[in-house]
Amino acid sequence: MKVSVVVYALNEIESMRLIMPRIKKEWYDQLLIIDGGSKDGTLEWAKEQGYEAYRQEEPSWSGAYKEGHKRAWGDILVDFSPDGNSIPEKIPELVAKIKEGYDLVIASRYKDGAKSEDDSWVTGFGNFMFTGLVNLLFGGHFTDVLVIFRAYRKTILKECGLDLDPQYNFTELLAIRAAKLKKRTADIPADEPKRIAGETKLRIFYDGWANLTTLLSELVRR
Repeated sequence: MKVSVVVYALNEIESMRLIMPRIKKEWYDQLLIIDGGSKDGTLEWAKEQGYEAYRQEEPSWSGAYKEGHKRAWGDILVDFSPDGNSIPEKIPELVAKIKEGYDLVIASRYKDGAKSEDDSWVTGFGNFMFTGLVNLLFGGHFTDVLVIFRAYRKTILKECGLDLDPQYNFTELLAIRAAKLKKRTADIPADEPKRIAGETKLRIFYDGWANLTTLLSELVRR
């Protein structure tokens, strides 16, 4: 099975200089960088380093995932954030679980003693609430449905109806539809260090509302 590591970046040049060299070539068959319109030279730096890098056509999270899914040709996709929150050394563990037969494997910040150093009480509670609702309403067994860092079979995108239209809150939606389809899912414990540089892209109230409306719409969707 071929592995595509898809790195989603927006004004991350400082952290990428430190994080990207830690992603070893033997872990993947394709390393792809999707840039969301950086103004700090992130895209130019990535190309100078020889990475396969593209600027997404649509300036949104859904546009980023759409570009990544279009460009990635691996059987296994690993979504990765280069801001320092994701630990590169967890990539082989995620891929190994997929090769065991799982369809979706999440690098959970809350499983088996893992912790987030970047959480506030608001974001921590929000993730706890939405993860609990996904499990309660759709029969999931997740500990962290909102984290970006995860691996999944590319075929699951079409099966879940997310290959052509990933939608803004893709992370939650993929977990919901995987649960509804009884896909094999798993979490692995993975600490979340503090971001190295730049500003978070999280918009607490907007993102919270998007996650809530997704839950409600999926309840009535067949």
